[in-house]
Amino acid sequence: MIELVNNDLTVKINEMGAELTSVINSDSIEFMWQADKAFWGRHAPVLFPIVGRLKDDQYQYDGKTYSMSQHGFARDNHFSVVAQTSTAVTLELKSNENTKLKFPFDFSLRITYTLDQHSLKVGYEVINQGEAEMPFSIGAHPGFNIPLVTDEASFTDYVLRVAPATNYQQVPLRAPLSDPQNTHELNLRQPLALTHQLFENDAVILELEGKEITVMLETVKNDHGVALTVANAPYLGIWSPYPKEAPFVCLEPWWGLADPVDTDGKLEHKFAINHLATKQQFTADFSMTFF
Repeated sequence: MIELVNNDLTVKINEMGAELTSVINSDSIEFMWQADKAFWGRHAPVLFPIVGRLKDDQYQYDGKTYSMSQHGFARDNHFSVVAQTSTAVTLELKSNENTKLKFPFDFSLRITYTLDQHSLKVGYEVINQGEAEMPFSIGAHPGFNIPLVTDEASFTDYVLRVAPATNYQQVPLRAPLSDPQNTHELNLRQPLALTHQLFENDAVILELEGKEITVMLETVKNDHGVALTVANAPYLGIWSPYPKEAPFVCLEPWWGLADPVDTDGKLEHKFAINHLATKQQFTADFSMTFF
């Protein structure tokens, strides 16, 4: 387990999956969901090389059929530490014989966590080390304890506040696939009250069109909350398992999307896929502020 520390936060990251597992502030408040398997046995998995589900959990590439489970395999692979200080760490996953059984490409995936006062920045770097163009998706899935202070507030005391406060297009899910051709408008001009019923159709997915957005989980009951900012993601998912009344919410910047209901199953045709030319690099990042 890797630990990053400054005067404001203590952060823990597991080399398995390069997964953020704990963020504790100087008041001893734990912000990250602690992976209670009764609800959801993860903290903040990295989604790579797909986001969401494939139709029938498989895709076709170069005349072959490959199987891959939801959100890909990075979250279940060991990453190597390639650089580390007291407040930053970079971890790397390289393609190998096992990854190529599911994803036939040579790649390097580096994830950098950087602690800065009350914030944690997460950076992704994907390099196509092969000779063919590489289609891929990537995303984050951090879960935050809601409520943060259990004796002061409950789940439904929290709101979701978005900046800019405007209307967003919401991508419906026809579980487990997406339906990006039939978006509808979601009014986020005012804070959205958190309820478990909000997630009865699975994740709430916002189209961002690559514009900067900040999403905050906050309550009038106290001054503690979380703000996630991302500048260049096409989608943001908001999720809590339903009908379980789980005491956490995930805020998920995505550079990709679950297969649409009308997919042809070919990886290179996948909706919202990124296409990375040989020897080229893709970068993305987001930040979380804990207050």
